[in-house]
Amino acid sequence: MSWVLEGMRVRGTYLDEFPVVGTVTLSRVCYGGAVNHHVRLDTPMRVYSAIRETVILDHKNVEQVYG
Repeated sequence: MSWVLEGMRVRGTYLDEFPVVGTVTLSRVCYGGAVNHHVRLDTPMRVYSAIRETVILDHKNVEQVYG
């Protein structure tokens, strides 16, 4: 399945604002058919007032996949 990106490195945009790079730990189909990816970030980042080590990235916001 081409939407399963588990174990692959990705680059994308979180919340349409924050550029992220990391490794997908889980790809899943959500209610309604949308696909989300749980991404462990290479470098923790501040998102508003919280430090994030992982984010959930919408499939539509994945810009590049590294084999």
